Amino acid sequence: MAETSTVKKKKAKRSVPTGQLHVFATFNNTIVTFTDPKGGVLAASSAGACGFRGSKKGTAYAAQVAAERAGQTVKQQYGLGKVEVFVKGTGLGREAAVRSLSNLDISVETIKDVTGVPHGGVRPRKSRRI
Repeated sequence: MAETSTVKKKKAKRSVPTGQLHVFATFNNTIVTFTDPKGGVLAASSAGACGFRGSKKGTAYAAQVAAERAGQTVKQQYGLGKVEVFVKGTGLGREAAVRSLSNLDISVETIKDVTGVPHGGVRPRKSRRI
């Protein structure tokens, strides 16, 4: 039997100068995702993935740590310099995640709130009678 080994080529380092930052901030956790302009994920992190557990996941500090971790990965691997920020949710990590980008020298082009707002929605529960 002849042993055949395939040589894997080193993947070319992709340069993404501009991208998007999606911050999903709930009361229980904050999820930070860096994407390219088309929406393909480059790096993601969350407060839970950074070692925070329980009620500490919903804090602004946890969101800051998550954003810094994902930001460092994107800066080193892809050379990201400018981002458009899309914020969703009502948690404490909304501003903290965006503010932490200034520590990484990533400039913020625009900030857009894409939180879903119900219009109509489901039928409300019956009124309480005492």
